[in-house]
Amino acid sequence: MAAACTVEEAVAALRRGGVIAYPTEAVWGLGCDPRDEAATLRLLALKQREVDKGLILVAADEAQLAPFIDMDVLDAAQRDAVRASWPGPHTWIVPASAGAPRWITGAHNGIAVRVSAHPTVIALCNAFGSALVSTSANRAGAPAARSVAELDTRIVAAVDAVAVGETGGLLRPTDIRDARTGSVLRL
Repeated sequence: MAAACTVEEAVAALRRGGVIAYPTEAVWGLGCDPRDEAATLRLLALKQREVDKGLILVAADEAQLAPFIDMDVLDAAQRDAVRASWPGPHTWIVPASAGAPRWITGAHNGIAVRVSAHPTVIALCNAFGSALVSTSANRAGAPAARSVAELDTRIVAAVDAVAVGETGGLLRPTDIRDARTGSVLRL
């Protein structure tokens, strides 16, 4: 069973191809290196989620998302709308770059991304030097954990590290909007 650990220990687990649990703005998340197919597929199996659905990436800044997204496909107003909401609890579907892995985009041409203001997320991404996968730390269909105590024991037993920290206090997961249309996909 993974014990609570420091950001540095969680990043070491990520560098070894591990899957971690960590606090986000509203709920506990599962994360891994988005460039690591084996780690991502392990995360999806743990969550019991289909790869075709795609995954969210979180970052400390937009530069960490650059290898995965193509902001130049958006017009200036669309880019401005996205950037005006960051950092913060706003997830956007933006066009995926040609190099974005299919195990992240799933069956989509876009990718869900967020520049977070959550201190643990920022610390993890900065120490790792990249964006991270971010999906709720629960099995598909089960309630999301709002505290470390609410984490499913099967998930805690299967991850390589549980980063210390608290959620950001949001009452529901971040909103998701389509950057091209502005439409709300999740509120």
